[in-house]
Amino acid sequence: MSLFLNKEDGYFTLTTGGVIAVIAVITILVIMTALLREKPVDTEVGQKSADSDKKFFSAKQLVFSAAALALGFATSFIKIVPMPWGGSITLCSMLFVTLIGYWYGPKIGITAGFAYGLLQFVQDGGSYILSPLQACLDYIVAFAALGLSGLFYKKANGLLKGYLFAIFARGVFHTIGGYLYWMDYMPENFPSSLAAIYPIAYNYAYILAEGLITIVILSLPPVKGAMARVKKMAV
Repeated sequence: MSLFLNKEDGYFTLTTGGVIAVIAVITILVIMTALLREKPVDTEVGQKSADSDKKFFSAKQLVFSAAALALGFATSFIKIVPMPWGGSITLCSMLFVTLIGYWYGPKIGITAGFAYGLLQFVQDGGSYILSPLQACLDYIVAFAALGLSGLFYKKANGLLKGYLFAIFARGVFHTIGGYLYWMDYMPENFPSSLAAIYPIAYNYAYILAEGLITIVILSLPPVKGAMARVKKMAV
């Protein structure tokens, strides 16, 4: 069809050129983020303003965010239960993305989630693209929503609250995509009585199942202690 996309049986798939293009975009975004880090600004006393450190990613934030994204991407390949229409129960891959928001707040969390969405798009090879808007909902916006865990980064039990809120938000965007696009691909004998609830049930089935597994793991005392130590190191 083009240099970047092929179309077959109503689906779009990425060509090799398309995969390279997406990887190039991710690389450019990382480089731009690094370049946009706040440079030292001399004040009257020759020191940097105290507020300027908070405007962009620091070197430590970039390193920890990159490590979390790498772990999230790696564990997303470990699919405990793959779903037939996309999505799967993975080995706690969503947790690693939400950790970034938990460490640094919503701005950095959403930015990292956006980058993770691009990585997921590459991982799937464009196998589940029905339209540009559907791709944005299922990949870019849905995974960027995992960064909303940052809304709770200064709250008590912020990791648990942020994680639950973030995975719920991810499910909302997948569900919207389900209503707008995926229901048109259901078999002709699909019960009409289930049409109203199927996108909700389908998407939250694997999201909440993985969420339950993750919450059980996070509730273990050794894991709680490890998470607290990692946050001290990250911030």
